[in-house]
Amino acid sequence: MASVPSSSQIQNKPNLPLKEVPGHYGWPFFGAIKDRYDFFYNQGRDDFFKTRMAKYKSTVFRTNMPPGPFIASNPKVVVVLDAESFPILFDNSKVEKRNIFDGTYMPSTNFTGGYRICSFLDPSEAKHTSLKNFFLSLLSANHKNVIPLFQTHFSDLFVKAEAQLAKDDTSDFNSLNDQTSLNFIFELFCGQNPSSTALGSKAATLVTLWLLPQLTPQITLGLPKLLNVLEDLLLHTFPFPALLVKPAYNKVYKAFYESATKALEEAESTFGISKDEACHNLIFMVCFNAYGGMKLLFPILLKWVCLAGEDLHRKLREEIRAAVKDAGGKVTLAALDKMTLTKSVVYESLRIDPAVPFQYGKAKEDLVINSHDAAFQIKKGEVIFGYQTIATRDPKIFDKPEEFVGNRFVGDGEKLLKYVWWSNGPETENPTAANKICAGKDLVVLMNRIMLVEFFLRYDTFTADIGTFLLGPKVTFKTLTKASS
Repeated sequence: MASVPSSSQIQNKPNLPLKEVPGHYGWPFFGAIKDRYDFFYNQGRDDFFKTRMAKYKSTVFRTNMPPGPFIASNPKVVVVLDAESFPILFDNSKVEKRNIFDGTYMPSTNFTGGYRICSFLDPSEAKHTSLKNFFLSLLSANHKNVIPLFQTHFSDLFVKAEAQLAKDDTSDFNSLNDQTSLNFIFELFCGQNPSSTALGSKAATLVTLWLLPQLTPQITLGLPKLLNVLEDLLLHTFPFPALLVKPAYNKVYKAFYESATKALEEAESTFGISKDEACHNLIFMVCFNAYGGMKLLFPILLKWVCLAGEDLHRKLREEIRAAVKDAGGKVTLAALDKMTLTKSVVYESLRIDPAVPFQYGKAKEDLVINSHDAAFQIKKGEVIFGYQTIATRDPKIFDKPEEFVGNRFVGDGEKLLKYVWWSNGPETENPTAANKICAGKDLVVLMNRIMLVEFFLRYDTFTADIGTFLLGPKVTFKTLTKASS
């Protein structure tokens, strides 16, 4: 197990030298274009930050963040890349979260019925309080259904995966996961399978059609270099009009409005939110936040478990099967709580490869932020940006930070959970109406744990090809070795 950092490593260091934030934005317009090409094509996401961190010898520096012109009017940010400076992004007394959920740009509200959705609201706004409380109430009411629904839907996924393997010698987990995840999350919050609505078998396709135009400024298709200019022009230069996906979204809206009647009535009667606004927010939470996250979360989890190899597989299946046996053969919350390694593996996948690695905030006042080595002044109105994938691999906090260590958060290692921020806040804190921590934080951890449990109750080990697709990994099963006991 990794050691816990000493108190001198995790406390603010006194008397840090006050320095100017290094870095520059280049020529107006052209500097942002150059940085965009570096980010997507010349260097790639991780090296974009690592090369600048090395150049300026600092984990805090200035740069432009994509998409830039003409989607974002101001691409300038101050980057924070270490465990000392990163938490400024969670201090709502010092940074504002208004219209900054997607970064330096905001998709048109025409994608969401004309409403500014909760994710784009600052906690200081009254509507944020009512919407966040609505979400938390909805999650609490449906919590008891998570385990049985998950088992039903993902057992079906594994049956299909085995059939594909038998037929083709490989099985595409991502495509199966997309359909299964949407079916699960829709039924959890709307009470029925989307196939029973007007969406039919096209639910995942229609939702993805609505998601993509909002996400294209952040993605690259990995095309040959000769096509980079064309891709950049199509994806990163002009916003896609919501009109293109309005027919698909209208079908999704109709299915939610007709299926989630009880939830929408509660939103109106208890939280003072109109059914129309509540429905658009519910769609965003279920389809963008939850489903969009699940498209990445489970492939990420299986990627790292796969790469860890058979020794971890053996330890996981032994722990999981023993706990379930002690619970009378049932997967219960009490049984899950006994699976300390399983929980640690989930946290480690969220640390090393967070599904949503970007966080943004706008300084409400002149600030001084600390890195491990220096202090930096940020002016009021400047946008602070954090790339979590580097910050949560801070070598001054984590031993072997670039390695997947399955038991990192077992025992005393749990103290390190304060540095796991995948949910837009520390893992040691809870979502409330007063913060921007993901309302479904506990649900995400629970789903990941159940995924491992269901997987290793069914299989002893597995192998897979690991690739990349858009914003996350692609997992293609090569073998699934059925449980021998």
